[in-house]
Amino acid sequence: MRKIVIGVIIIGMFSYAVYDYLSSKQTDETDLDAYSEESLISPDQDVEQTSLIRGSTAPDFTLDTLAGETVRLSDFHGQKIMLNFWATWCGPCRAEMPDLQKFYDEKDVVVLAVNLTTSRFDEAENVEPFVHEYGLTFPILLDVDNEVADLYQIKPIPTSFLIDTSGKIHNVAYGALNYELMVQEFEKMN
Repeated sequence: MRKIVIGVIIIGMFSYAVYDYLSSKQTDETDLDAYSEESLISPDQDVEQTSLIRGSTAPDFTLDTLAGETVRLSDFHGQKIMLNFWATWCGPCRAEMPDLQKFYDEKDVVVLAVNLTTSRFDEAENVEPFVHEYGLTFPILLDVDNEVADLYQIKPIPTSFLIDTSGKIHNVAYGALNYELMVQEFEKMN
C-alpha cells in the first residue's frame, strides 16, 4: 500500500512538472514569436517602432576590451560594423564564433563582440580562455554592468546588429548566423 501511495505522489509531481513546463514554454513561445534561429528584420516586415529598427542611428557607447583598451562605437564611423552580443555559456554563440571569425578575416568589416559579462557569475573569468580556444582576433568588449545590453534591448543571445558606414542599423539578427548569411547581408550594406 505504501508503495502505491508513493507511486501516486511521484506520478502527480511529474504530471505537475510537465504541465508547468508546457504552460511556461507556451508563454515563452508567444513572447518570442518574432525570433527564430536565423531571423532578420527585413524592411517590409511590420516591426514595432523603437530606436533600434532598420534605418535608425545605432546608439553610441563606450566599453573596455579584453585587452584593456577603451572603444567607442563612433570610433568606427565610416566602416561597416557587425555588433554581436554573446556569452561564453551560450551554445548558439559558440556555434557562431568560427563563422564570425571567418567573416572578420575575409571581409572588410569591423566586428565588435560584446560579452555579457554579468550574465553569469563566472562569465568574466571564462572570456579569455574562450577567446583563445576559438582563436578570436576581433575586439572583445566587456559589458560588465549590462549597460550596452540594456541600451540595445538585448533579450535572446546571440543578437547581432549590422551597422552601415553612416552609422545606421542595416539589420538586426536574432540567433546564431552562419557565414553565408553574414556575407549576404554585408553585401547589401553601404
